[in-house]
Amino acid sequence: MIRWLLVIFLALLIFSALLPWLEKLGVGRVPGDVRFRLFGQGGCLPFGSALLWYLLVLVVAELV
Repeated sequence: MIRWLLVIFLALLIFSALLPWLEKLGVGRVPGDVRFRLFGQGGCLPFGSALLWYLLVLVVAELV
């Protein structure tokens, strides 16, 4: 259980660091992504983008 929490935390950390670069590719702008502003700071919860990435990884894993 702890291992999965660590993996999820690291994946979110890497994804949030790469989000400005990935926004140029359209990630973070699909329906289902939540954008918010709190205390002058902008944030994004990319639920829709995460689902698309999951499906892409699933298809690649099935092909391999």
